[in-house]
Amino acid sequence: MKSTRLLALVVAWPIFQNNLDTTMLGTALPTMAAALETPVLHLNLAITCYLLGLALCLPLSGWAADRWGARRIFLFAVTLFSVSAALCGLAGSLWTLVGLRLAQGAGAALMLPASRILLLRHVAAGDMVEAMVWFTVPGSLARMLGPLAGGALVTWFGWNGVFLFHLPVGALGLLLMWRFLPADTASPAPGEPGEPGLAGGPAAFDGRGFLLLALGMTCLTVLFEIGMKGLVPVWALALLAVLGLAPLLAYRRHALAAPTPMIDLRVLRHRIFRIATLGAIPLRISIGAVPFLLPLMLQAGFGLTPMASGLITVAGAIGSLLSRGLLIWLVKRVGFRKLLVGAAACSALCCLAYGQLRADTPVAAMFALMLLGGVCTSLAMVGLNSLGYTEVEQDEAGHASTTGTVVQQLSIMFGVTLAAGLLSLASGWRGGGGDVLTAADFPPVFMAIALLICFAVPSLYRLREEDGEEMRHRPSTQDDTH
Repeated sequence: MKSTRLLALVVAWPIFQNNLDTTMLGTALPTMAAALETPVLHLNLAITCYLLGLALCLPLSGWAADRWGARRIFLFAVTLFSVSAALCGLAGSLWTLVGLRLAQGAGAALMLPASRILLLRHVAAGDMVEAMVWFTVPGSLARMLGPLAGGALVTWFGWNGVFLFHLPVGALGLLLMWRFLPADTASPAPGEPGEPGLAGGPAAFDGRGFLLLALGMTCLTVLFEIGMKGLVPVWALALLAVLGLAPLLAYRRHALAAPTPMIDLRVLRHRIFRIATLGAIPLRISIGAVPFLLPLMLQAGFGLTPMASGLITVAGAIGSLLSRGLLIWLVKRVGFRKLLVGAAACSALCCLAYGQLRADTPVAAMFALMLLGGVCTSLAMVGLNSLGYTEVEQDEAGHASTTGTVVQQLSIMFGVTLAAGLLSLASGWRGGGGDVLTAADFPPVFMAIALLICFAVPSLYRLREEDGEEMRHRPSTQDDTH
């Protein structure tokens, strides 16, 4: 069991680094906007382009892990992510920053699915709940440290520090991975049968599928980004919608017919995986929107400093970490279905309550509310990640992990874009034009996000009481030594 916990912690390092990046960046956005002389809402491009780079390269991750080995791809991706992040800290303009964030997103695209692939391949099913709990601890720690580190780095070193900080963090991660990750088995030569450790050996690269996915996701991302801000006429938005949806529909036909598609949509035949992946999209959208909105509300709306904002928003990360102690107990007590439905409903209520905060609200009340929100959201997310893969076979782990991560990152990207667009609309309605935000712009946006979360509840309710039963009662006795 010790080896299982250690493996879970080491392969979670990219989650730690990714969450550290996003939480630090959220705290730094107002300062970055002033330094780069651009409206703060325009800086959502630094987030959405990162997520676009991530989404574009995610389909490559499963194929690359099978072709060159998950461990090799893992080490390369962490290096790419860390170096690109450091270069972002040297950017002198918004568009330079955006380009480098695309490269950083590509690194994240390769390292995030590879971490889950390694976990699924080397952890027994009976140990998966406990392994998933340990797997999510570094990410929760990063969310806790991120607002504090971001506030401190911005205060002492300027906004550049939140990016340059990734060099030492990435170097430490690489040392741990080199020491503790299981070695990849040598890839078979062309024409030779694959070996089981690499999901049947490397498949041929699905170039057609990659181009269809890249075109569709890029057009839809541009559509969401400019459509919410009214920058182009309706006919141009309709054209982007067609250019985005047509390739994705073509990919669906292609994936169901191709022998080795880049993302095998056939994994969605598993009912639990389909509900946990597609049915929970509204909840995953809120994970992108809320961390983007809260620091902006505290700094741009309430006039707090980056450090003060970080000290308050860290409550969500603390709540996420505390939820780890509750998850296994709640799963055994009420089961996955009741847990997920209840956690989603509570997350919606917390989001609604965020919109009722005011500049004169006691700090302790803000902290307590964000703590509760962190607990509820984390229970839902960790529960979904634990339950969603229970029906997935080992030889489908790569495709399932890639599919799940693509959906999650696209949902988060849409959450950021949706939040920025709704803020722009609220500011424009008030007459501010989006260049200057006030506290009055935020309540309607939080209300909209809360209503969106509610749409996940009916899908989660479709889970059965017995789903995940073996994970509730099976003792965790197998010591994984791979």
